[in-house]
Amino acid sequence: MLLAIVLGVASCSTAPPGGSTFPSPASVPESSASSAFGGTDLAWIEINIAMDEHLLPLLQLVPTHSANPDVQALALQVKAFTEAELGILRQLHNEAGLPAVNPYEGTSMPGMVTAEQVTKAGEISGPVFDEIAVQQIRAHLEESQNLARSEDKSGVEQQTRGLALQVLRTRHQALLTLPKEG
Repeated sequence: MLLAIVLGVASCSTAPPGGSTFPSPASVPESSASSAFGGTDLAWIEINIAMDEHLLPLLQLVPTHSANPDVQALALQVKAFTEAELGILRQLHNEAGLPAVNPYEGTSMPGMVTAEQVTKAGEISGPVFDEIAVQQIRAHLEESQNLARSEDKSGVEQQTRGLALQVLRTRHQALLTLPKEG
């Protein structure tokens, strides 16, 4: 059901003001580039860019708001694979000829860390911060897995499906090492 919602939003022709922007596709003809990508691929690329971009500010708070070495290690692990995946997602975005404005920017959905959550997390530290950060990271990882499973099942573009399989592996590993809450 979430995939249907994702695909519905991806097909919208207008984007909200203030959305994420991307560089225009580099000399790739839009018709030939986008033809290799199916609707699931396109929606998966855009939604994952938005989700990952929203997660990074929370991860950047961890070094100054947490003294828990397990939370610190988790944040480093998740930040490393998130930044690497964002680079690939942005390349795929350009190859697919997607619009400069991301239609998922500002969307409220499961696993998407909001600016308000980051602001609130930035006002606290210690065990309370750790609990909130771990909850939000867990939600992000779990939703990323759900979306990657949909891409693996219904996607058609091979690089995008390959990245989805990588996402499944990294999220599984991170969830195994997730610090216990409370």
